[in-house]
Amino acid sequence: MEVSFSWGATEAKVVEGLCDAIVEVTETGTTMRANGLRIIAELMQTNTRLIANTRSWEDPWKKKKIQELDLLLRGALKAEKMVGMKMNVPKDRMTAVLGLLPSLTSPTVAGLSDERWLSVEIVVEEAVVRTLIPRLKELGAEGIIEYPLNKVI
Repeated sequence: MEVSFSWGATEAKVVEGLCDAIVEVTETGTTMRANGLRIIAELMQTNTRLIANTRSWEDPWKKKKIQELDLLLRGALKAEKMVGMKMNVPKDRMTAVLGLLPSLTSPTVAGLSDERWLSVEIVVEEAVVRTLIPRLKELGAEGIIEYPLNKVI
C-alpha cells in the first residue's frame, strides 16, 4: 500500500482512477457525492480552537490583540449563516413589512427622495430568505437585494 498527500481536488483523483481511496477533510460531503463518491467511514470529528501562548496571554498588549482576533474570527463564523437584505417599501405598507422582518436588533429604515417610499435594511439568517422574499413582494417591497456578509459582530 502506498500513501500520498494530495493538495486540492482530491476527490477527482478517485474519479479519474488515479487512486483507490482517499481520506478527506469534509464538512458536508457534498462535493464527494457530486463526484459519485460515498463516505465509507468517519475517522474523526474535529473542531477549531484558538490557542494562545501562556506568556503572550500575560502580556496586556498581546492579550488584547488575541482577543480582537477571536472577535473577528467569531464574527466571520457567524456571518457564514447570515445575509444582508435591502429593499424599498411603500411608506403605507411599512407596519406590515416591519411585522414580517426578523432582524438582529431592529431594521434600519431611511427615507428616500420619493417621500412615499422607505429604504429598509436587515441582517437575517440565510435560511429564512427563500420564504421571506415572496412575502415581502406580496406586501409591495421592491428592489429587494440579498448580499453575503463577511463578518457579523
